Amino acid sequence: MTTLVLDIGNTAAKYGCFRGSALAESGSVATPAELRAVAEQAKAEHVLLASVAGPAEPWANALGGVVSGKVVVYESGKTPVPIANAYATPHTLGADRLAAAAGAAYLLPGRPVVVIDAGTCIKCDLVLNNIFVGGSIAPGLRMRLQAMHHYTGRLPELLLPSTSEAAALALCGTDTRTAMLSGALNGAVAEVNGFVSSYRQQHPNLAVVLAGGDAAFFESRLKGHIFVLTELVLLGLHRILVHNVG
Repeated sequence: MTTLVLDIGNTAAKYGCFRGSALAESGSVATPAELRAVAEQAKAEHVLLASVAGPAEPWANALGGVVSGKVVVYESGKTPVPIANAYATPHTLGADRLAAAAGAAYLLPGRPVVVIDAGTCIKCDLVLNNIFVGGSIAPGLRMRLQAMHHYTGRLPELLLPSTSEAAALALCGTDTRTAMLSGALNGAVAEVNGFVSSYRQQHPNLAVVLAGGDAAFFESRLKGHIFVLTELVLLGLHRILVHNVG
């Protein structure tokens, strides 16, 4: 079975094409027409669309006459999922957070898991006994830098540093730029390590799964053993799709 999932996020719309249970291809699309072309080329039998950045219906409408099976538009709190959801407000839970949790539960059955999704926002979510419990949402790396410029009169607008500069970033900044970078980047690392440490104290057998566009930045900076899977959300969306189409 060939299936297609689309994660419409705040920064990009990422797709994953699955052959059976394996991710065969992934990429991004900018318009519903581009998604239609991907679905046609892949000969997708079923498609799931999930959005945290606006309505998914225009994307679904573009697939008319192309998909032979179901086009599932994910609705928070309504679409059936393969894990239980203990969130107090399930209708407000982003599809990306629940999908990442579903993917982690599939990969590490029976283990307590913290999922760190480092993207536009940094989410640290806890999954216990196949149940999404909840977690935290904080500004991502770019958002931290943008906020300091936006909400002050004199702090400059900074871009994320290159990989080599980030690797050499000192704890103690020696000018305004490096002080801002240290606060945003080193601060985010300390925050995530703090969450993971606290969760490990509560759950000694804890597994930590890292995903998202900024996963590479965090990979070498987090303490203890971690699993890195940048396409975790796509994998989880695929598990949700399979759960809905059988």
